[in-house]
Amino acid sequence: MAEIGSRASAVEFQGVSKVYPGDVLAVDDVSFRIEPGELVTLLGPSGCGKTTTLRMIAGLEAASSGRIMIGDADVTALPATERDVAMVFQSYALFPHMTVAENVAYGLTMTGLPKDEISNRTAAGLELVGLSGLDERLPSELSGGQQQRVAVARALVLEPQVLLFDEPLSNLDARLRRRVRDEIREIQQKLGLTVVYVTHDQEEALAVSDRIIVMNRAIIAQIGTPRELYEEPETVFVADFIGEANLIPCDVIFVEDDLATVRVGDAELRLAARGAGIGPARLAARPGRLKLDLDQGPSTMKGLITKSVYVGRHIEYSVETESGSIFVSSSKVSDPVGVGTEVHLDLGSTGTILLRI
Repeated sequence: MAEIGSRASAVEFQGVSKVYPGDVLAVDDVSFRIEPGELVTLLGPSGCGKTTTLRMIAGLEAASSGRIMIGDADVTALPATERDVAMVFQSYALFPHMTVAENVAYGLTMTGLPKDEISNRTAAGLELVGLSGLDERLPSELSGGQQQRVAVARALVLEPQVLLFDEPLSNLDARLRRRVRDEIREIQQKLGLTVVYVTHDQEEALAVSDRIIVMNRAIIAQIGTPRELYEEPETVFVADFIGEANLIPCDVIFVEDDLATVRVGDAELRLAARGAGIGPARLAARPGRLKLDLDQGPSTMKGLITKSVYVGRHIEYSVETESGSIFVSSSKVSDPVGVGTEVHLDLGSTGTILLRI
């Protein structure tokens, strides 16, 4: 049986913009590079420019300015049919009257390959996504997850330089999304594919990506690994968008050797300055990293538990402080803190980041 191979190539945007009629700026002077064999996710809220960026890689939208490179080739002016990329769409886009095997083989038949090679590559693609034996079924006879895997197989058998995913899991339920995203990641790593993946789901992006490009209002807000973006967000937007974060107003009162002394309420913290100067700033504090203490410490601020919700593996608290209501997630389900309890919220633990306003 034939094997599906990889011809992974880099993708590079050099100052790319996209302007729609009416001077609607969808992508504004965006530059980035995706290395061969890397899975990079374009992440952001609706209207941020992520899907337009993906479609410009595919050749489904023309760049208004800048250059798009795939491997060593400048593809900026090339049509989609000449870019050697394949896309897996949100809607799967399967032909309902064709069998699973016919759907997977469709792109290959358009290339004029010999029938034996088409058959072998189709079988290899179905085996790769775990659908061997379902060749003769129609899409209507498959589950949503199986239909998605047919769409992935159809793209893989073309052995593209770059594989594109446009919100591929949005039509699946939560449990199935987790399973299929893991399958996509496993296939990508096994074959060494260059993958560009679009989603608005932060958890999905964190789970599958080597790196994430966070977009907001047509520009790149930050590029980094999932851990970098979660642990070291550079802006209020990224801190708030990647996972949950409490954004707490504070004052930087002293900076020396990139270490800032920060005052928030009655607490005083020493944090990495990260470019912040003396004056007003904000802290990003992850709910799961905050600690509730009954005793006061130098990095704690007073608070009152106003809400407690048990959600299985953790308890969610609302803590009212002089800086506003702060959300805390605690894994200590066997030792809950009651509503109305006065506590001291420890802001000095790992996960509290100083942000510039």
